[in-house]
Amino acid sequence: MRIPNHISQQVDKLREAIDRHNYNYSVLDEPSIPDSEYDKLFLELQKLEQSYPQLITLDSPTQRVGATPLEKFSQITHRSPMLSLNNEFDTSSVEAFDRRVGEKLGTNEVEYAVEPKFDGLAVSLLFENGSFVTGATRGDGYIGEDVTLNLRTVKSIPLHLRKSDKNRIPFLLEIRGEVLMLKEDFEKLNLQQREKNEKEFMNPRNAAAGSLRQLDPRVTATRRLAFFAYGIGEFEGEEIPRDTHSNVMKYLASQGFPIAKECDVVRGSVALLSYYQKVKELREHLPYDIDGVVYKINSLAQQKEMGFVSRAPRFAVAHKFPAQEVVTELLGIDVQVGRTGVLTPVARLRPIFVGGATVAHATLHNEDEINRKDVMVGDSVIVRRAGDVIPEVVGVVIERRPSNASRFMMPNQCPVCGAKVIRMSDEAVTRCTAGLFCPAQRKQSIMHFASRRGMDIEGLGEKLVDKLVDNGFVVTPADLYTLDDEKLTSLSRMAKKSAINLLAAINKSKSTTLASFIYALGIRNVGVTTARELARYFGDFNKLKEANVKTLQGIPDVGLVVAQSITDFFSEKHNIEVINKLFSDPVGIELKEERDIRKMQDGNNANKISGKTFVLTGALPNMSREDAKERIESLGGKVTSSVSKKTNYVVVGAASGSKYDKAVELGIVTLDEAKLLELLKN
Repeated sequence: MRIPNHISQQVDKLREAIDRHNYNYSVLDEPSIPDSEYDKLFLELQKLEQSYPQLITLDSPTQRVGATPLEKFSQITHRSPMLSLNNEFDTSSVEAFDRRVGEKLGTNEVEYAVEPKFDGLAVSLLFENGSFVTGATRGDGYIGEDVTLNLRTVKSIPLHLRKSDKNRIPFLLEIRGEVLMLKEDFEKLNLQQREKNEKEFMNPRNAAAGSLRQLDPRVTATRRLAFFAYGIGEFEGEEIPRDTHSNVMKYLASQGFPIAKECDVVRGSVALLSYYQKVKELREHLPYDIDGVVYKINSLAQQKEMGFVSRAPRFAVAHKFPAQEVVTELLGIDVQVGRTGVLTPVARLRPIFVGGATVAHATLHNEDEINRKDVMVGDSVIVRRAGDVIPEVVGVVIERRPSNASRFMMPNQCPVCGAKVIRMSDEAVTRCTAGLFCPAQRKQSIMHFASRRGMDIEGLGEKLVDKLVDNGFVVTPADLYTLDDEKLTSLSRMAKKSAINLLAAINKSKSTTLASFIYALGIRNVGVTTARELARYFGDFNKLKEANVKTLQGIPDVGLVVAQSITDFFSEKHNIEVINKLFSDPVGIELKEERDIRKMQDGNNANKISGKTFVLTGALPNMSREDAKERIESLGGKVTSSVSKKTNYVVVGAASGSKYDKAVELGIVTLDEAKLLELLKN
């Protein structure tokens, strides 16, 4: 079926908007639109992709969870994905969910585990041999930020599991839960902030997220964070209940993990809606913020039978509470410039308390939306705080409009760099034309280029990038390679040793993989996985650079939108100029690895890793599972979490558990660390 151009363009716009809001919400903790608006965008994209399946790509927001982890933390790969939940907002949707579940399971009355939906930061805690070893944020659902040291300061998280009646503890257990700040502690924190004349936090969720992401765990320890468990991920051990979710929660409670007292088990949609109403009435009296309730099929066997869609389970949904609204004065409209150059008008409000927080700013989306809502500076505006997190101007009280109210005009120059701004006829947004030269975009582009999954320039953090750009030392990524110790040591708080270390890291980054280089360029819609597929397919950067849309669409998981983004990127003269500088002296970027992989895949010298499936179990003596996984995947292998007939190798470490037994049972080749290293080497 032919896809109309306007449909492809609309999908592209929706993905860009959703990715931006994911980044603002999940990474920066600076949400820019209400949950209700995000949900509309997401639902619209889902419907379009369902109508035109050929538009679906692996890096579409509908195929992922959350957003990219912050680069200032090291990263941890979740042993099983931390999926998000689909949201329902009304009675009919909940009844439809219950009906779908009942029809699939062949029963008239399904048993559900029900619980409040915490408004905090989702985390995963990994316990090995009963001890807490690592903790990570949700991140993009697959890789999160390593906040282990900060989580150790949260007193409600036990550092050791308790032995069961059988005097045993599971070898491995991933505990999923939410870090949040109790309302009482949030008020105390903001009181301290006021006394110190420092910026107050908008709400408990942002306070908790900001506290957990402190680089100094001693700061986190002063913030009185709380943790509540809501489930488990991967585990190895007979002690874990395998019958119902409610029994899993009882097990976690017996291990000393806090769970919501409001958890319950009910049957049928009538009971679900009754629970929703009950918790809604309790909401203001709870010690923590919630933004809805969660319904999960209680039987774990039935959960497995229901399965998953790309980013969410079919056996569970979140039933969100309605938004809350107040009226306040619109003092002015400021314009922010995003990392993609989009100019976004933001309402500056007379501070007002709504949904448990003081709101001083709210999104206005774009110029069309301002005109559609007839918003003028000086108006009394209706502010909605959907999901108790994000404020939005939803309307105007016209009868209160003062005589001196003024119309907003989008500036014709970028408020950051002064460059000309344009608005394309097919877009609702206005963009700065300066591209990489605009500081608002330049800094993000350089941060992305230097990120761990890009050129991996250790020590080049956000504050240093700010200084390099603000001082005029770096305009494009190529300028990073012209830095010297004289320039670096001229920056405030940059010691000689730090400068030498950074220059060494920059020089080291000159030798990188093709996949990393492709990702580092920051091509729209090209994430880590797509970059790796492009590198494997072409094996040579020049071939990728010259590829047309038709050729690109022949690559697995590369659809029209991604292909168009790639060709658009390489058709920009400025991009080619920067790339040429990167490959020329004195920079001299050298791409390695993928060419070697393609050679190994040819003829008799076949790569024994590429296309093979590995499972890692137990603790390896000299390398972490993450390191082993990264090395296997760099050679084209795939690492999964469970052993099956499709598994080619099982890498066995200390205390390997049931996965080793299953490998022996199925006759799968097992490797210790030495044999794995030999295989990787050869």
